[in-house]
Amino acid sequence: MAKGHSKSGKHTDYLWMDGEIKPWEAGTVHIMSHTLHYGSGCFEGIKCYETDDGPAVFRLEDHIERMVASAGLYQIKVPYSASEIVAACDAVIRKNELTSAYVRPVIFYGFDTLGVHPNSCPVHVAVACFNWGAYLGEDGLNNGVRITMSSWRKFHHTSMPTVAKANGQYLNSMLAVQEARERGFDEALLLNMEGNIAEGSGQNLFLVKDGTLHTNDEQSSILMGITRDTIIQVAGNLGIPVTIADMTTEQLLEADEAFFTGTASEVTPIRELDGKTIGDGKPGEMTRRLRSLYFDIVQGRRSDYGHWLHYVK
Repeated sequence: MAKGHSKSGKHTDYLWMDGEIKPWEAGTVHIMSHTLHYGSGCFEGIKCYETDDGPAVFRLEDHIERMVASAGLYQIKVPYSASEIVAACDAVIRKNELTSAYVRPVIFYGFDTLGVHPNSCPVHVAVACFNWGAYLGEDGLNNGVRITMSSWRKFHHTSMPTVAKANGQYLNSMLAVQEARERGFDEALLLNMEGNIAEGSGQNLFLVKDGTLHTNDEQSSILMGITRDTIIQVAGNLGIPVTIADMTTEQLLEADEAFFTGTASEVTPIRELDGKTIGDGKPGEMTRRLRSLYFDIVQGRRSDYGHWLHYVK
């Protein structure tokens, strides 16, 4: 049995909750918790990679700062500082003796009332980690995924703060990806209320046309992804032109290449939309270049980007 894992292999042995390392089975909440009824909480998805210098979490501090900021947008008063939650992530990885992991911190309301207003509901914070392979599969990561246009629209940024990674907001994503899988596709693409491209169910989207990288921003009702930001910065350092503006379905279908970005999806090529091939139907040159550099960075092979790695000691 691998270190840090249960006999079932489905989870690790320990998690952190409300200031303590606990056995996995002790990570429980009451059935009447506010978050269970209303989705009142925020979370992050973060990856720890095996490197020659030990396990390293990619942009850990940035993820935790975004989670705390997301909570702030919902007026959730977090009882721990960002640095304390960073330390908790570090401790959980170390306690489970993991060399690589998917890390899931979450902030949520417990029980005090079932009124929509949380009143005096206690705020809980937890961190767990486990193994999770390529989100869209190894074949998708290497050869590209097939996506479909969802009949569900991404909620507008004036309805809820799309820049927040909040629990209840992901019901929108759940509907979209369920529909996509039922249709036989790997992933969904959601349009926003203006009819332009928003994002995947849990990924930002980039397209390439005539050597320029294109993506959208918060006005398109997207989550401002940390992997998205990484690719924009890396592309700029490589001298690749980057255009940030609204994107249409027509632009996607006419693109030379397209790919998703996200912590779990990493850099995943898109080969078709609803049966219509994008580019030549294979991962394009720029996609492959950026994907290769991304993995070099997260696996500690690029010292010039070493400031993005938090090494677990």
